[in-house]
Amino acid sequence: MLPDPRLVDLITKAVAQAPSSKGPLGVAVSGGVDSSMLAVHACYWARAHGVTLHLFHVHHGLQDAADQWQHRVHDLAHQLQVPCHSIRISIESKGGKGVEAAAREGRYRALAQLADKVQVSHLLLGHHQNDQAETVLLRLLRGAGPHGLAAMSPVSTRGDLCLIRPWLDVPRKTLEAVADEYAAQTGWYPVADPSNHQDHYTRSALRGRLVPELDERWPAWRANVVRHARQSAQAREILQEVALNDFDTLEPSADKTSFALARWRALSPARQSHVLRYWLQFHGLPMPSEARLNELIKQLRNLHALGHDRHMRLRHAGHIISCEKGRVCLQGAVFLQGVGKTGC
Repeated sequence: MLPDPRLVDLITKAVAQAPSSKGPLGVAVSGGVDSSMLAVHACYWARAHGVTLHLFHVHHGLQDAADQWQHRVHDLAHQLQVPCHSIRISIESKGGKGVEAAAREGRYRALAQLADKVQVSHLLLGHHQNDQAETVLLRLLRGAGPHGLAAMSPVSTRGDLCLIRPWLDVPRKTLEAVADEYAAQTGWYPVADPSNHQDHYTRSALRGRLVPELDERWPAWRANVVRHARQSAQAREILQEVALNDFDTLEPSADKTSFALARWRALSPARQSHVLRYWLQFHGLPMPSEARLNELIKQLRNLHALGHDRHMRLRHAGHIISCEKGRVCLQGAVFLQGVGKTGC
């Protein structure tokens, strides 16, 4: 089968946006329509550019047919004459996380392990326009702000791995047509994941209940929502630059665990809030609820001018936010045990 030149061109453009790499390229392949067709087109792209390609498959063990999916992916790799690596993981939903979130985190950890074994630094992912539109809707319904509404980035990093999503503007129906043609010519066909139609999964419920109504009333809604995600991503970049510049004016400590209260108070209310979010995000902490953030801001605004108040101690995600001698400080769990360091 000849590849769709438009799909190959999108891979070319996406890879060009990523940090340069002279090493091999990986493709995450579940066996479904999107990832398998990405593997097919990435194979053509890799050969044209003299790049070694590796397929990675994660066996979650969540479906009875998972063993068959693994065999199907290896069959595809054999057909494409590229190496394929699999890993089996166990999914445990802990800390209030659902199965979907636990599976996603487990999958990314497993992909990073596979990539590290064969020295792959860049990984292609098969997310498409439908996935992106659903992600925006889910985040909107969960109350995400501008950062969250940017949804998935065409190029992003997770740990040491560069993630590349070349097909975020490609409708799933386009990939389905390509998969049908590939099956007709080669006899290999993608697997079907029954969880996509199981209503107890949040994304599946969205697909089964809300999406059909949107399709009927607003046929072009996916493209519009994905365009909104691109615009949100641009806004996110601008806001990130503003937050970085603002934080640099706060006389931060070398490790950025503390900053000057007086300098923070000189910012406008909106920028005070934004720079606090940036500070917490920089240290890898989850965003506080709106009420929690407002409480922090209220306490910081009401402190003595010198900011010396040992009673101002707000807990967040295993850390303590306090203010001592005019500096707002972030103290981690290790510090609280008496063996760590802080900028205060």
